[in-house]
Amino acid sequence: MALPNKTVVRRLYQEVWNERKLEVADELISPSHALVDPNAADGETGPEAYKAQVMRLVSAFPDLKFKLQDMICEKDKVVAAWTISGTHKGEYKGIEPTDKKVLVEGITIHQIADGKILDSLVSWDTLGLLKKIGGVITVEKVAVAGAGKYRSK
Repeated sequence: MALPNKTVVRRLYQEVWNERKLEVADELISPSHALVDPNAADGETGPEAYKAQVMRLVSAFPDLKFKLQDMICEKDKVVAAWTISGTHKGEYKGIEPTDKKVLVEGITIHQIADGKILDSLVSWDTLGLLKKIGGVITVEKVAVAGAGKYRSK
């Protein structure tokens, strides 16, 4: 008998992400699973692609932790609101480690059937993450930097 849908999602975040038990993804993720995330590296499917996504983030943020804030379950869908926290200790999207701590919010809609996650639609604050680790220069920072530069002349 399949696990309740919320239990499947809880196990995904706790065991796969937080405990780094990547083999659990084989149990929870459908072979046809699509991770729909505009920030994901590629369009591959299945547990192996999901595990690769976990490893990309964990390589950059080795202490990365997911914290579920809320879950709503309706029929075959589970909406999970979450935060991730971690320290930038490895290269991320071409940005060398900064040792900066991050806390980022996101939400994922998982579609589940027979105890397996079929698809995951993700929306998270990637821009906020990049700003926190210095990968994005904001207009405010440029203006301040520019002002300081001109004052010194």
